[in-house]
Amino acid sequence: MKLLTYSTNNNPLRLGVLVDENTIVDPQQAYIDLLNESGQERAIEIANALLPADPTQFIAGGDLALKTAKEAISYALENPTQTSALYQKENVQIGAPVLKPNKIICVGLNYKNHILEMKRDLPVHPVIFAKFATAITGPNHIFPLNSNLTKKLDYEAELAFVIGKEGKDIPYEDALDYVFGYTVANDITARDMQKRTLQWLQGKTLDKSLPLGPVLVTKDEIPNPHCLDISLTVNDEVRQKSNTEQLLFNVNHLVEFLSGIITLEPGDIVLTGTPGGVGEAQNKFLQHGDKVKVEVSGIGAIETTIVEVTKE
Repeated sequence: MKLLTYSTNNNPLRLGVLVDENTIVDPQQAYIDLLNESGQERAIEIANALLPADPTQFIAGGDLALKTAKEAISYALENPTQTSALYQKENVQIGAPVLKPNKIICVGLNYKNHILEMKRDLPVHPVIFAKFATAITGPNHIFPLNSNLTKKLDYEAELAFVIGKEGKDIPYEDALDYVFGYTVANDITARDMQKRTLQWLQGKTLDKSLPLGPVLVTKDEIPNPHCLDISLTVNDEVRQKSNTEQLLFNVNHLVEFLSGIITLEPGDIVLTGTPGGVGEAQNKFLQHGDKVKVEVSGIGAIETTIVEVTKE
């Protein structure tokens, strides 16, 4: 299943499911229509409970939510004239597939070639830092560059995974049971801000510095997250190209490690790190008008346009 969020007429973003290249089904609305047809008097209340419009709440619903969503989607596709739950992608606005997670955990220095280009030693333990939910933006939105704030804006192509159920002290071999799905991320970074103190946070969590999408693919469609091609281009020039088999600490290791420190919760996002080829290593920083495309095989691509918004 491929989850996203969508909006019509500038209404709040809500959960949708992409069923082909162009068709989106709103699972909550589809379930309301199904229940109404069966004569259920409390259709809206039941649908709100089982299929919330917020993706984090939907993820927390676990297997029951997924099963109910599949039932609702099948109904909508089989009864297109009896439902108001079908949309064409070009007629809606698309947002990030997860909007307000409790935690966004990022892993630094997790591809050997990136570690070497940043002139760092191979870490013994995962290097982790955080971003805040205000950094999240959609898969094809702009990033507002304030050059008074940063003159060294950089990109980082990343595979991200989303936690599906609460867990603490999760064994390595059980780790993927706690993953809900996978998405594409760009950890946009202000290098000059990142490096002006020992803590990275201020350079890592600027508003709209975490484009996500284009969908959140459930783990059943990606049984092995450690064989995915990952690439990034700036204005069609290839800057990063690798495969997740090169991860120093893979998804299993990260789930085991992180859950030993903190309780992982449904909807938490974990960014797994970036390959070599970042702008910092080449002295190629992002400028007004640049188009940054990140792609991960099996998931899709996101593209962010850099727009100068410097205030005098």
